Amino acid sequence: MTLAGGPVFWMLVVLSIAALVVFFERFFELRRAQIDWQDFMKGTLNLLEGGNDSEALAICEDTQVPVANVVAVAIRNRSASARVLRDAVDSQGRAEIGRLDRRLASLAVIGQISPAVGLLGALIGFAKTVMLVNSGEIVSRIALLSDAMEAIVPAAIGLVLSITVAVMYTSLRTRLDRIVVELETAASQILGYIATAEAKK
Repeated sequence: MTLAGGPVFWMLVVLSIAALVVFFERFFELRRAQIDWQDFMKGTLNLLEGGNDSEALAICEDTQVPVANVVAVAIRNRSASARVLRDAVDSQGRAEIGRLDRRLASLAVIGQISPAVGLLGALIGFAKTVMLVNSGEIVSRIALLSDAMEAIVPAAIGLVLSITVAVMYTSLRTRLDRIVVELETAASQILGYIATAEAKK
């Protein structure tokens, strides 16, 4: 299989390994970033209502997930103006999303270029086959089959890799989108609570 694939085979192997490394690294990072945010927000807001700001902030700092980090920024800046508070929360939210989105683009790139790399291998194998046939020599069935396989194998691997990476990317993107929605909802809740609390003073 390795010999039949030609040099392009090794390029596809490298792309496959890179895709697996990125996928599992991002998968576990996104998995760690998810919590039961509704229970977290309920407990945090209860502490704030009881005047235990420092305890609520300590819980956020100990939790160390995107939702907790955004809520922590809101608590630290709750005495600031509404605009400053919202800007601080938005900035932290963008930073959290950017951190979670890191390297996902590279996975998408691998999925996009792998069919082209496979096609390159197919063209090389086809060119070798044509040159072998036109060489004027008696061509053995084994030699012809070897060059034909060098054209077929990379193309097939490139397509399989592209489909697999597309599934990987979609699963990670779905998980990330879910976290973003949770993050935005939690940010709205804490900002709404602080605005209401400040209005009552």
